[in-house]
Formats: sequence, structure tokens, C-alpha cells
Amino acid sequence: MKSPASASWKAPLKFRMPTAENLIPIRLDIEVDGQRYKDAFTWNPYDPDSEVVMFAKRTVKDLKLAPGFLPQIVQSIQSQLATFRSYEGQDMYVGDKIIPIKLDLQVNHTVIRDQFLWDLNNFDSDPEEFARTLCKDLGIEDPEVGPAVAFAIREQLYEIAIQNVTSARENRISKKGRRAAEHFTPSKASGAALDLMKLFSFRSSVVRKRKEWDYYKPVLDLLSNEEVDALEAKEERSGR
Repeated sequence: MKSPASASWKAPLKFRMPTAENLIPIRLDIEVDGQRYKDAFTWNPYDPDSEVVMFAKRTVKDLKLAPGFLPQIVQSIQSQLATFRSYEGQDMYVGDKIIPIKLDLQVNHTVIRDQFLWDLNNFDSDPEEFARTLCKDLGIEDPEVGPAVAFAIREQLYEIAIQNVTSARENRISKKGRRAAEHFTPSKASGAALDLMKLFSFRSSVVRKRKEWDYYKPVLDLLSNEEVDALEAKEERSGR
């Protein structure tokens, strides 16, 4: 008799983000003539290339960036979209995977740290909704924190999705592949997590282990202006 893990391993999905909306994370870190532009946002990979050009033109205009930023922004976004599209149509073996998600973010004056488990098989999950609920529960008023939390979740899910495609290529339903799938079943990867779930909504994949609530509950810190300036100066020094 075949185990459920083996059965899931033999039923591959086509590559996509394991979320309700197939949005991918895009990061930009570009420097031109001593001026630096950094940003992080999600993008619909099925938008036409003309949207990329329009976005770049608006960004350069709104932020008063040097004209040299325009081609670099376009190239960076298109390159990241091409990477995503290179995986499309390929098999993605998920199995019964529950994976850890970690947050360690500083957004303006807010520092937020959290850790929870995420169900990769819930393709109705919505990182943006989870982020909004988390911010509401913690009383976070800064409107930039929610999108940053959602982006961090999507970025980690994207990395895992790519790993699942790579694993599919390497294993191809081999015995080694079945062992890998079994290794990620809830009985081993998340064992006690099934004793109690803290679900934010029907579109959430979040699982918190009861015994770890005291260790991994969300941590929120508010920084002073001086602390923010010091962190930004440190980041500038490390980024050059």
C-alpha cells in the first residue's frame, strides 16, 4: 500500500506561486552616479513588457532619479520576470509540505520578528490578507509594514517553489524522491503542529505550534529617530 506522501509526490503541479494570486517578488537595488534606488514589490508575471517600461518611467519621474536609472530598472525587472517564466510548465512536487516562515523586518520605525509554519498545499492562501491581520492584531499603524510582511512571505515561498522544481528534476519519482517527500510530511516536518492551529482566516495557511507560542509569538519594537538613522547609516556603509 502506498503512503499518502508517495501519492502526493506522484501528482506534480505545474510551477506557480503556492498562493491565491500568482504574484512574484521583485527586488531592485540600483546605483547610478552616486544615487541609489532600492525597492521591493510584487508583480504579475503575465503583465505585458510595456507595463514594465511604464512603471520604470513613472518611478524615475516621481522620484526624480537620473535618466540612467530607466534602462536599468527595466532590465532588472525583465530579468527577474524571465527567471520566473523559465520555470513555467515544469513539474513542481509539493507533497504534504508545511514549511517554516521567518520574519525579521525593519520598516521605518517598526521592527517586527515572527516565526510560523505555512501550508504549501493551500493555494487559496493570501499573504497580503495575513499581513493585514497581523498588523491589525499588533496595532501597527504604519501602512508600509503590511506590504513588507507580505513581500517577505512571498519571497520565501518563491524560493521554496523553485527548490521544489529542482527536486522534481533530480528525483523523478525515484526512491530517493519518495524519501524526500516523506521527510516533509506533517508527521515529521511539523508533527506537533497539528495539535492546534491558529488560523487567521480560511485563506490563511498559518500554523503555530502550541508549545512554541511563548517562544515564537510576534515581537514588535518601535525605534527612535536616532536608532533609525544609525541603522540606515550602517546599511549604507555595508552596501557600498
